Amino acid sequence: MNIPEWVKDSVFYQIFPDRFANGDASNDPPNVQAWGRPPDAIHFQGGDLVGIEQRLDYLQDLGINALYLNPIFLSPSTHRYNTVDYYRIDPKLGTLDDFRRLLKKVHQRGMRLILDGVFNHCGRGFFAFNDLLENGENSPYLDWFHVRRFPLNAYSHGKATRYKAWWGFKSLPKFNTKNSAVRRFIFEVARYWIEEGIDGWRLDVPNEINDDEFWAEFRWVVKSTNPDAYLVGEIWDLLPRWVNDSHFDGVMHYPLRSAILDVLRGKTGTEDFYARLLQIEQAYGQDNLFGLYLLLGSHDTERVKTLLHGNSQKLHLAYLLMFAFPGTPSIYYGDEVGLEGGKDPDCRRAFPWNENEWDQDLRRWIKKLIEIRRATPLLRRGKWRILQPAPCDGIVQMVREGGGEQLLILANLNSEPCRVTIPAGSDNPTGQQSLRDLLGNPFSVEMDHNQVEIVLPGLSGGYFSTGLF
Repeated sequence: MNIPEWVKDSVFYQIFPDRFANGDASNDPPNVQAWGRPPDAIHFQGGDLVGIEQRLDYLQDLGINALYLNPIFLSPSTHRYNTVDYYRIDPKLGTLDDFRRLLKKVHQRGMRLILDGVFNHCGRGFFAFNDLLENGENSPYLDWFHVRRFPLNAYSHGKATRYKAWWGFKSLPKFNTKNSAVRRFIFEVARYWIEEGIDGWRLDVPNEINDDEFWAEFRWVVKSTNPDAYLVGEIWDLLPRWVNDSHFDGVMHYPLRSAILDVLRGKTGTEDFYARLLQIEQAYGQDNLFGLYLLLGSHDTERVKTLLHGNSQKLHLAYLLMFAFPGTPSIYYGDEVGLEGGKDPDCRRAFPWNENEWDQDLRRWIKKLIEIRRATPLLRRGKWRILQPAPCDGIVQMVREGGGEQLLILANLNSEPCRVTIPAGSDNPTGQQSLRDLLGNPFSVEMDHNQVEIVLPGLSGGYFSTGLF
């Protein structure tokens, strides 16, 4: 499969638009909630497209070169997954001109931008569903949805029983994507925004449109408009059927996220961690790993700092491990400065622009990882493999390699120091200078003609540039 080359060189930043930055107070709703208040499911806090544009310097300083925006189309909710008009930017975020200016400035900086495509369901205010509410079984859009009986009772309490809706939420009526008119509408929307210049789509709950022909045609529409567009699906499980030439370039890599966080939280050991990594590799194949979207946090998960109980060493290791794998890494807005939060909606807090509130050490660490990734081709395109056995439980040993070069990734997940011994290659020059940690950690390294010994302090790790193995 031909994964767009720019994806392999990207580090994404996911933005929940209402909570990132408020750049234009004139488009705030009159009942806007104070910035930084504990979020709820109803109140807006005023983030907008101008705010994102104004913070592009901040993002580039961090090393970000690709943006993923949660939905930005007209919707009555803060999350905007109940779309009312797929062709209209929500006025609370700005105008079409605001979006075009943002996109132009993103591209001028050599950055990319993808949008959230919500095509499994829409909002109750969507024109076709609104017609259905008005005209009932006489509506020309009757077959656009899955109606069981009338009246629909779309605004009463309780779950949707008279029409299909996402997880039964009445505010999210499900499209009938078997209907040719619905398919044509969705494909035209997908093409329109690609023609506007976006660099791809993140596709919401695509597994709920369980139709291979639909996604094959969707891919053709997008790729025929821009062959370099990136298609990434929101798939939570290990399901390789979604990564191929008739579906997506990649999926959100939740299985890797779970594996990293489980081993750091002590829910599993390194043996299980290795087994899960090998299962991922076998499922997708080495080549397809490069299109996967790597993440530790998203708008649907508890914040990573909260999950790791604020342990700075484990946070550093979590990011070190994520950046070590094939795929395109991502940062969920605010995670880089230590923003905390529980389950939705708490994970959607406003970005704290007061730098005194930042975890500066964590931000420097992530910035350093991004710099090293940019400067190290092996971290972007090198093949991946595990080194086994580890000297003791809690030690992770992996290699990225290619073109006759190798990069060793080591992580000590234990609280105590551990001595790691690695056989030296016969053509490897002796001396301490032939092995160095790209992160600049002062690890103790001892070498002779046959082996290398590295003393890893507790809860530490590094990327070692070497000619070993």
